[in-house]
Amino acid sequence: MRNYGDSHGSHAHDHFQVLIGLDGVLEIEVGGRGAGIGVGEAQVVAPGDRHDFSARKQGSVCLVLDTTHAAWARCAERAPPDAPQLHALARYLAQCLRQPQASALALQNGPALLLEAWNPAPPSHSDSRRRRIDWAVLADWARARWHEPLGVADLAGAACLSPSQFAQRCRDEQGMGAMHWLRSLRLAHARELRLGGMSVAETARRTGYRSPSALTAALRR
Repeated sequence: MRNYGDSHGSHAHDHFQVLIGLDGVLEIEVGGRGAGIGVGEAQVVAPGDRHDFSARKQGSVCLVLDTTHAAWARCAERAPPDAPQLHALARYLAQCLRQPQASALALQNGPALLLEAWNPAPPSHSDSRRRRIDWAVLADWARARWHEPLGVADLAGAACLSPSQFAQRCRDEQGMGAMHWLRSLRLAHARELRLGGMSVAETARRTGYRSPSALTAALRR
């Protein structure tokens, strides 16, 4: 929960910032374009976008989510006007955050619920087939986490699918298994760095290979 007043100057983040108006009007300018976030309105500010806030009269109260979850890249800059469930959820989460016994649960489950309320999936038995996977965004998400032991469950979570659904979609849309896709992505990044003149040791470190020899063996294969 954040209270906004006068502007403190423009700035940018390396994460998505999701703002949902609860009280007053927050004037926001993103990349030179101005808009207002009133009660029941919401906006996503993408990583790297310079923006400025101001609520000069009586101030503004917003529910704010700072997140690096790649799925927010699929959401429109402004929330759809016909999403009353989003504002209802924001009000509920705001109430939970004011109660010590409920705040931890709200912080744990709120981000996923907000994402689903922002861009709800169509009611269908083939929902997992209809939910679009932005493979380029997912690839960027993975490239930023080579230092982590990524698995199918991690990729599925970033794509908002179950592991089994994601594995099937990867076979259907990429023509290979999920871990094969991840390994090919890692190897392509390593090859790109090597072609740019980076040493084997530094390339291995940046792309998450356990040793320079492991990277060399992978490149030979």
